[in-house]
Amino acid sequence: MEKTKRNPSTLPRYIGWFTASCVLVSSVVGTGIFTTTGFMARDLGHPGLILSIWLVGALIALAGALSYSELGAAFPVAGGEYAYLRRAYGPFVGFLSGWTSFSIGFSAAIAASTVSFAVYFLQLLPLDDEKGLLSTTLALALLWSITGFHLAGGGTGGTLQRNLTVLKVGAILLFIVAGLIVGAGDWAHLAPTNTHPVPGIGSYVVSLIFVLYAYSGWNTSAYLAGEIIDPARTIPRTMIGGTLFVALLYLILNGFYFYALPVTELAKPPILPVADKVARALLGFEASRFVTAILCLSIAGAVSAMVWAGPRVYYAMAQDGLIPSVFANTSGRQSTPINAILLQSLWASALILSGSFEQLVIYSGIASMLFSALAVGAVPILRRREPNLLRPYRTPLYPFVPAFYLFVSIVIVGSALYERPVEGYLGIATILAGTPLYLLWRRLHGAENRGS
Repeated sequence: MEKTKRNPSTLPRYIGWFTASCVLVSSVVGTGIFTTTGFMARDLGHPGLILSIWLVGALIALAGALSYSELGAAFPVAGGEYAYLRRAYGPFVGFLSGWTSFSIGFSAAIAASTVSFAVYFLQLLPLDDEKGLLSTTLALALLWSITGFHLAGGGTGGTLQRNLTVLKVGAILLFIVAGLIVGAGDWAHLAPTNTHPVPGIGSYVVSLIFVLYAYSGWNTSAYLAGEIIDPARTIPRTMIGGTLFVALLYLILNGFYFYALPVTELAKPPILPVADKVARALLGFEASRFVTAILCLSIAGAVSAMVWAGPRVYYAMAQDGLIPSVFANTSGRQSTPINAILLQSLWASALILSGSFEQLVIYSGIASMLFSALAVGAVPILRRREPNLLRPYRTPLYPFVPAFYLFVSIVIVGSALYERPVEGYLGIATILAGTPLYLLWRRLHGAENRGS
């Protein structure tokens, strides 16, 4: 193992556009698209409105991707938005971003995803797990098997990521094609019904939050920017193209849901397993097992993407002296940040064992939205502060695209704080909890520098 003293931008560049796209697609396409439409069917009651919300969510994610592409091409370094926030706002804001990514952004999401995988996987097997021990064991097994692939190096981890993504997308497309060929659906289900009252603005906002949850992860490839080949071209191509691909997939899937069942049926309890309902309606009872297998693949792919991307934030922070330098240690030909990977997987394991991750995930969305908004806000700040900075890619329709994303972020965060104040302010408290850690580390680090 070698102790790395290099700048994050000098990591070996070996990740091509397809692998980077697979990371993004797998990170985004988790369980959200298979579960959230039922809630919107209940709250909105109109297929057209639901599809329009998914389209608006795509436009918001695309606005973020267009803005991040400018930053990623200008700063093709490890760490994603941490690097952008540090450049635009200083090390304190950058540290809080990295702290939040570690404490709840990546680790809690990984813990929640692995436990979800275990729950779905056990549906495929006739095993008793009354005490939950088997679920916990499966969750830890998934986490550490995927961690092992990524500890082995980017080549091995990249192969795993590509295979999981191709299998996941292929299974989804097979599900759609089989339903259209074999199933007896009806496109007339897309017609509006008059049985549901006109939804209020609150219902639209809540539905949009559900949709944005399903789109979260559109910026994942930015965290790997320090290892992407030809980043000036590949980062915009990956983020914009990957987001558009996911948006198209989501719209097709939702149209397929309404082909299978009318909105009134999708809104009936149980609301959560939308894809399961559709599979049973079109392909019979046993088809639900295939949907469960797709969910397992989707979750495994998302976990792999997060296990790969998250540690690049802590690696970059260690390079910048904001956390102990041991987390900048690398190993192997591709300079894998093994200690940063182990740090994240150990914390995720602790969350799995404690069961506290579920509460963390509930309010982590607000924290993620806040920092992504700050990152998009860095685009105009850096354009004004550093006008001569080389920008291989510039956000189109500037400043309207970043302004649109910032406006939506403010509305959503404000609405979330109003509607769910406990979760909202817990999210802000978690962010601020990094402040004493930052001050303590800077004090100790400064003392070390003075003594050396």
